[in-house]
Amino acid sequence: MIEGGHPELSIVRQCELLGISRSGYYYEPAMESPFNLMLMRLIDEHYTRFPFYGSPRMTAWLRSEGYGVNHKRVERLMRQMGIQGVCPRRNLSKGCDGHRKYPYLLAGLTVDHPNQVWCSDITYIRLVKGFVYLVAIMDWYSRFVLSWEISNTLDTHFCMESLERALLRGTPEIFNTDQGVQFTSAAFTSRLLDEQIRISMDGRGRAFDNIFIERLWRSVKYEEVYLKDYETVMDAVTGIGSYLDLYNHERLHPSLGYRTPAEVYGS
Repeated sequence: MIEGGHPELSIVRQCELLGISRSGYYYEPAMESPFNLMLMRLIDEHYTRFPFYGSPRMTAWLRSEGYGVNHKRVERLMRQMGIQGVCPRRNLSKGCDGHRKYPYLLAGLTVDHPNQVWCSDITYIRLVKGFVYLVAIMDWYSRFVLSWEISNTLDTHFCMESLERALLRGTPEIFNTDQGVQFTSAAFTSRLLDEQIRISMDGRGRAFDNIFIERLWRSVKYEEVYLKDYETVMDAVTGIGSYLDLYNHERLHPSLGYRTPAEVYGS
């Protein structure tokens, strides 16, 4: 975004050019105490390396690093970050017993063309004095990031905004997510069913059913987030937006024959 505004470009137009929602411009980061934010930074980095760590092992690791923390604090912080402390998987979106769960449809499936399978997930993004959450929708075959949004809360709204923007590009045959309340909500699932999209959901405790977007999060964090200290939400929005544009259009993927996701997707 242009610091201090721009005489010829409104906030709405600047957001459109950056490909973000206007609501993202006004977000304030979620907050914790400075000590807890420091612990969350450590947990985030270590969990990205070891996604099978629950709160007991994370507590033991922090203590080995010299931090006198108890299990309850680590468990609460991991829950705040959306990292589940019991099952060995990310759980940024917690399920709701009242929402319908759908079966996992990708086991043994040959994915051989764009818009056959889309997937989505949410991850924690640290700031210097707070944190936000990032949702992205990716084409499974090409690894092309179709849309993304940032929010300071784990609500359904920012996931719906990302879905609507992705649907402007096309319609998948299958849409895969975890069993989180955002993705099992009536608003989200009914929107998919309205487009006659088959819904697939990861099995509980299976961290790698959505493997390609898990790899995306590792790339985003190691190649962008951990190299920078975002001061504000807009710093995160612009930095992540620039990175995802590079990821789609310039970053060569060995698994794609050293082509970019945009080349394979046909964007």
